[in-house]
Amino acid sequence: MKCFSRYLPYLFRPPSTILSSSCHTEADIISTVEFNSSGELLATGDKGGRVVVFQREQESKNQPHRRGEYNVYSTFQSHEPEFDYLKSLEIEEKINKIRWLPQQNAAYFLLSTNDKTVKLWKISERDKRPEGYNLKDEDGRIRDPTTITALRVPVLRPMDLMVEATPRRVFSNAHTYHINSISVNSDYETYMSTDDLRINLWNLEITNRSFNIVDIKPSNMEELTEVITAAEFHPNHCNTFVYSSSKGSIRLCDMRAAALCDNHSKFFEEPEDPSNRSFFSEIISSISDVKFSHSGRYLMTRDYLTVKVWDLNMENKPLETYQVHDYLRSKLCSLYENDCIFDKFECVWNGTDSVLMTGSYNNFFRMFDRNTKRDVTLEASRENSKPRAILKPRKVCVGGKRRKDEISVDSLDFSKKILHTAWHPSENIIAVAATNNLYIFQDKVN
Repeated sequence: MKCFSRYLPYLFRPPSTILSSSCHTEADIISTVEFNSSGELLATGDKGGRVVVFQREQESKNQPHRRGEYNVYSTFQSHEPEFDYLKSLEIEEKINKIRWLPQQNAAYFLLSTNDKTVKLWKISERDKRPEGYNLKDEDGRIRDPTTITALRVPVLRPMDLMVEATPRRVFSNAHTYHINSISVNSDYETYMSTDDLRINLWNLEITNRSFNIVDIKPSNMEELTEVITAAEFHPNHCNTFVYSSSKGSIRLCDMRAAALCDNHSKFFEEPEDPSNRSFFSEIISSISDVKFSHSGRYLMTRDYLTVKVWDLNMENKPLETYQVHDYLRSKLCSLYENDCIFDKFECVWNGTDSVLMTGSYNNFFRMFDRNTKRDVTLEASRENSKPRAILKPRKVCVGGKRRKDEISVDSLDFSKKILHTAWHPSENIIAVAATNNLYIFQDKVN
């Protein structure tokens, strides 16, 4: 595998954001990033309810190096702010997750969700328009029937390419609590949506009915000890899924066993070391993301300080543990006071399941090579991300004398954080969301 520091950056912004990064609004902050199954399209959602889809440029003989660049393909408003009058509750428009469906024809389909409602969107191209209607004129006005003397056959005329996004399905009124994840099943007919206490199974064709497959809500809410933080279907077995909890455990469920999967098939949890027990132990052990490997053999989980890889055949401890920012262990008190300790970092596999990536603070993101056990810290920032420039590894100095190229742990900016990342399914191309900026880095092209 090539050295990570040879990634080339491309900086993108959704067209609605302001050029100065210091002047962005809350609505411009990117809240999710997702490649489609081919990697040709990349979708981002933001706190303003917008979805921006980028398309990869086709290779040209004149400029072969531009193949990796992504340009804006479509932008649309997916969700609007709503108000629940029964509960006197505002429902914000922020896009929590985007998931692509496999492409079946010329159109693309994706699922997007805010806290309460999942929508299925169709993104299609149109380069022809019909002309020569009988009952209406070219401006769309209805013609006087008495003036129609001959029958015309409508024809299709070429027009400028137009990309349309249309909502095909709206899946609503099924979640009492906030939706934190959605996952498309490998049967491509169903998907699941997950909130803090329940997981619902939907058919993509049916919007008015879903099946509750997990319900951990206690009869007395005062007895509540944990919540669901993420869930995902197995990439190959349509009956299997996992969900993670705020207590640091992962449950694997088999839908063939029972209609309600409250009893798990496998339970993954690492025993806590009593010597490391502290006030913050339960908070930092909460799992913020869980991902199956592409092969379906492994699970990757992200908690506040670590990334762990689990073998599905070994439940008692993780196969591998990687420290993301262990230097923050001494800063947990201040991170608790400024609420950063509750940040939910995502994690992703590369296409061959050999490298893991996740985010950190100060716009740093980390990569771990499972084969060589090497790791690197890179930074996504406008200053060091000029097009075609090569990223330099960054190092954090914990104590003692600081070298010239190191940054002190006390100098880290906790308002700059990489929560959302994505990896191209087959190439070394990564997308990193830093506040309202989207960075796309490509492995060096010789």
